[in-house]
Amino acid sequence: MVPLLPGAEPFRHDGGEIGVLVCHGFTGSPQSVRPWADHLAARGLTVSLPLLPGHGTRWQDLAVTGWQDWYAEVDRELGRLSRACERVFVCGLSMGGALALRLAAQHGAAISGVAVVNPANRIHDPLAVALPVLRHLVPSVKGIVSDIAKPGARESGYDRMPLHAVHSMRRFYRVVDAELPQVTQPLLVLHSPQDHVVPPADSERILSQVSSRDVTERLLERSYHVATLDHDAEFIFEETDTFITRLTAGMGEDTTRTGLGKGSGKEGAAASG
Repeated sequence: MVPLLPGAEPFRHDGGEIGVLVCHGFTGSPQSVRPWADHLAARGLTVSLPLLPGHGTRWQDLAVTGWQDWYAEVDRELGRLSRACERVFVCGLSMGGALALRLAAQHGAAISGVAVVNPANRIHDPLAVALPVLRHLVPSVKGIVSDIAKPGARESGYDRMPLHAVHSMRRFYRVVDAELPQVTQPLLVLHSPQDHVVPPADSERILSQVSSRDVTERLLERSYHVATLDHDAEFIFEETDTFITRLTAGMGEDTTRTGLGKGSGKEGAAASG
């Protein structure tokens, strides 16, 4: 067996009646969003952070998986949380954001809200159109991990991207894009103006296509793509607290038990537009 990369272990925490599923991104691992999950767990929530198939070991393992495998893993974890909790939220970074949005589109009222950080919606490289052929000629290309502004911060992930998996991810983004109008849940979108992996256009596209009426947009001015490990990480955590607190305020004793009875008071901070 190939050992896991540092921090790539899946994470679960049994807390109160509010559950949160956290999804990591393509070629990354739970390490990139673990501080987010730890913060939510410390607040008393029930948290699940799975390791997506093919991730957290070596890039060759990712080459034999596809979007159906990644989505099936988070879908299973959502089912587990739904059986254990009264209310469930889904969160995600990058491709993890796309996974969260598809869960919302597919499961409707079973999900109480969605929070995404620099969510991916498409592959913008002009060479992407050649992927159906190129993936059979070129096994892998340079990786995309550790796009972080904060000195010394590192993301644990692959330094290569297998093109078979990239091709599958591109097909997945098309599926998600077509389903965005089915997303009706309250939505929190946090994105970085300076992102060298996923451009702001992806967040703009998502915001324009969803059917959610309760939408909050926040800018992460000091961070690059992996903002959950960057300068704005604490801001992301506080905004997620505020979002979940507001949406679960009517749960009374259950809300108090999860530790979310008091909001962070940051609702108006760093608002865009």
